[in-house]
Amino acid sequence: MKLGNTIRRCRFDNNEMSQEDLANAVGVTRQTIHSIEKGKFIPSALLALKIAGFFNKRVDEIFFIIDD
Repeated sequence: MKLGNTIRRCRFDNNEMSQEDLANAVGVTRQTIHSIEKGKFIPSALLALKIAGFFNKRVDEIFFIIDD
């Protein structure tokens, strides 16, 4: 199983926000946001909540399980 996400879509829908801008807003590096978007890093529950809250969405609207 993998963790998928809609972060890139959310950034695009939010005035094409950059990874850097999102990273600054939630207190991580741009590389962390990049790694989460690519599925190479699974965020902590706290970070997932921060990202979802930033976009005013539920966590399950941002993150989802992909069955392999």
